[in-house]
Amino acid sequence: MVSAHQSLEDIRKSFSRDNFATNACGCQIVEASEGHAVCEFTISENHLNAHEAVMGGAIFTLADFALAVSANVGKPPTVSVSNSIEFIGTAKGVRLIAKSDVLRESKSLGFYDVEVTDELGNLVARMTATCYRRS
Repeated sequence: MVSAHQSLEDIRKSFSRDNFATNACGCQIVEASEGHAVCEFTISENHLNAHEAVMGGAIFTLADFALAVSANVGKPPTVSVSNSIEFIGTAKGVRLIAKSDVLRESKSLGFYDVEVTDELGNLVARMTATCYRRS
């Protein structure tokens, strides 16, 4: 379990094992606390689709990574069981930022909302997720 009392650097180290998000996609943790996380990546050519917009899979990866951080800090191991994402707009800036917050939780379930924007404040996507806490 990732303790809610760990430093941000220790939390980053724990989640660095999420190789696809951190290495392939370049996701970084900006804020992390129980039920809350902010993660981001700088947009590169590797994130772009054939239309030169950020690929939906890259946006989903960032949202899912922020969800994982917010759902696991201070909690037993937690996995998502259902995610719904809506792609709302195109990023105009050079960085994507995902903010994940718990909406409601019980001993075994958590419900989360994730908003993805660029650094200019343009809304890019919204994701809702249901998570299961393994005991």
